Amino acid sequence: MIRRAERKDCARIMELVHELAVYEKAPEEVTVTLEHFEESGFGPNPVWWAFVAEIEGKVEAFALYYIRYSTWKGQRMYLEDILVTEKLRGRHIGKQLFDRLIEEAKERKLKGIVWQVLEWNEPAINFYKKYDATFDPEWVNCGLMF
Repeated sequence: MIRRAERKDCARIMELVHELAVYEKAPEEVTVTLEHFEESGFGPNPVWWAFVAEIEGKVEAFALYYIRYSTWKGQRMYLEDILVTEKLRGRHIGKQLFDRLIEEAKERKLKGIVWQVLEWNEPAINFYKKYDATFDPEWVNCGLMF
């Protein structure tokens, strides 16, 4: 069952975030606290939203997004993370989540969906190719950490 995430799902989503970080070879990079995560999604001014896939009463997958603004394109959905727990991959749960994100973006009248994928993550790249996603090798990721 695909549904909107609720505050009660945050601890499980964070477990899945850690699973994703291990898969992406960066488990030490996850520094957000559960309290901050919950407040950021379910406090008075949420900055992220998510859908979860619940199977037999347990959240086994999620897709988390926020709204990004482009001075060239307007508001677009930014897909921060999508993960199906390893034991359930290959059952089209990721497709159901991604299709729900597309539906949500259209309902919100957003101008598209953007995301990043690691260049070595061939399964994810092949998944996105099924949607005719465009890949842009020109842009370099930048950031400042505080």
